[in-house]
Amino acid sequence: QVQLVESGGGLVQAGGSLRLSCAPSGSIFSISTMDWYRQAPGKQRELVARITNIGSTNYADSVKGRFTISRDNAKNMVYLQMNSLKPEDTAVYYCRADIRTREGWRSDWGQGTQVTVSS
Repeated sequence: QVQLVESGGGLVQAGGSLRLSCAPSGSIFSISTMDWYRQAPGKQRELVARITNIGSTNYADSVKGRFTISRDNAKNMVYLQMNSLKPEDTAVYYCRADIRTREGWRSDWGQGTQVTVSS
């Protein structure tokens, strides 16, 4: 059984910052790519940021220069530092990871954490 648990969401004023964390747990052999997605009301889920197991990153154009994804491979954790937040960043943020278990590789999602940015 593998679980991803996000934390760090909340309500913040425009221009503020939040740091999201994602902690995988369970029988994990290794983790490859880790992502942060978000889904705003009435919109499709979109990729916000991605980091590979060797630290290569890429970002959605809408967050470049404001968000930073990072990971701690020793702890299997991934983070999303969000600065200069805008009301349009309001969404449920999800962690996703490619995880290798005894049974092989799988893609797992967290339950999501709400980020609300007030104007």
